[in-house]
Amino acid sequence: MDLLEYQAKELFREMGIPVLPSQRIDRPKDLKGLTIPYPVVLKSQVYIGGRGRVGGVRFVENTIDAVAAAQTIFNLPIMGEYPTVLLAEAKYDVDREFYLAVVLNRSICRPVLLGSQKGGIDVQTALEQMQHVVVDQEFSPFYARRLALKMGLQGALIESVSGMLEKMYRLFVQHDLDLVEINPLGVTATGEVMALDGKITVNDDALARHPALSALIAQSDVNQPGHLSAAPTAMEPDGQVGILCNGAGLMMATMDAVSQAGGKPAVFLNIGGETQWDASPTALRDQLERGLEQMVQTKQVRVLLINLVSGLIPCNEIAAVIAKSLLSRVRKPRSISEISPEALIAQATRFPQLVVRLVGRDRELARSRLESVQVTLIDSLNEAVTQAVKLANAATRNS
Repeated sequence: MDLLEYQAKELFREMGIPVLPSQRIDRPKDLKGLTIPYPVVLKSQVYIGGRGRVGGVRFVENTIDAVAAAQTIFNLPIMGEYPTVLLAEAKYDVDREFYLAVVLNRSICRPVLLGSQKGGIDVQTALEQMQHVVVDQEFSPFYARRLALKMGLQGALIESVSGMLEKMYRLFVQHDLDLVEINPLGVTATGEVMALDGKITVNDDALARHPALSALIAQSDVNQPGHLSAAPTAMEPDGQVGILCNGAGLMMATMDAVSQAGGKPAVFLNIGGETQWDASPTALRDQLERGLEQMVQTKQVRVLLINLVSGLIPCNEIAAVIAKSLLSRVRKPRSISEISPEALIAQATRFPQLVVRLVGRDRELARSRLESVQVTLIDSLNEAVTQAVKLANAATRNS
C-alpha cells in the first residue's frame, strides 16, 4: 500500500531527511489557523500521480486565497479520487530538480538505488537518463556515492545527494518498505537539497511487524481506497440522487451515467475498493453499514443508487446488510414475517427509495433477500441509473 505525501514526510522527518515546514489541512477553515508564513503551497493528498497538471497543487499568498484554493482542491477529482486532506507547505525556490528512489526489485530480490538529474513532472520523459545501482551485498555509503557519480554529479552535490540516499536506504530497511521515492529533490543555487515531494510504498506482508507504521496509517482518517471517508460529498444543490459505490473508478462511471441520463447527483460516497492492504469481508460489510447510515441521514437524498462490485463476499451477504439497514428503521421489528410489505415501507422513516445493482456471486440469493424487504435487484447499470433518475423526477414532482 502507498502512503500519502504528508505521511511519507513524517517518516522522512524522523529519519533526518530534510523536509519543509508543513501542516495537515482537514477542511478549508483550518487555514485560518495556519502556522506557516505565506506564501505557501497547497497540495491535494491523493494516491494518484499527476495532481500538479490538473490543479491539485496551488500557490497562495494570503488566507483568503488559501481558503478559496482549498475549497477548489477538495472538490477536484484526480483520476476519480477526491482528497480528504490537504498539505500546506512552505514555498521553496529551487534551481534544479532531481529524482531519487530506493526500490525493491522483486525479480532479483535486491534493493536498487535510482537517480536522475531530471525530476519533477519531467521524470517520465527522462527515463533514458535514469541511473541505477544494485545493492548486491551489505549496504555501505559506497553504493550511494556510486549512484551520485553515475548521475554525473560533482563537488559538494556528490556528498549531499549520497547522504540523502543513505538516509532513504535506512528508512527502506528499518520499515521493510517496497519503495522510498523523492521526486523532486529540490536543489538550490547554493547546493542545498530538500525533499519537496515523497512517496512510500509499504510491504503489506511486513506491516504487522511495524506497529508505529500501522498507527501512522490508522490515525490518518483519509480516503485511502477502502477507507470510508468522513461524510458523503455534496454535488448538485438541487439534486436528489445519492450514489454509493465501492471504488473510485466505479463511482466516477456511475456519476457520469446519472448525469448523462438527466439526473442530478445530490451526494456520493465511495466506501472503498477491494485492492487495499487491509481489505477483508468484515471491513467491506462494516464500511457498507456505516455508508448506508451516513447516506440515509442526508435529508437531500430521496433516491439512493447502490452500485457495488464485490469479489470478497457474495452478493447475498451485501443484500443482508442492506436489508438490515432498512429493517433498523422499522419501529420495534421482531421478524420480517410479522411486518407487511406496505407497513415495512411506510415505517422505514427517513429511508430513501433504493435502487440496487450488485455484481458478484450468489446474485439470485441476493435478489430473494432484497425482495423480502420490497427492494428490486437490477442487473444492468444503465437500467439501474434509469430507474433512479425516474424515481428522483417523480419525487420532485410530488414534493
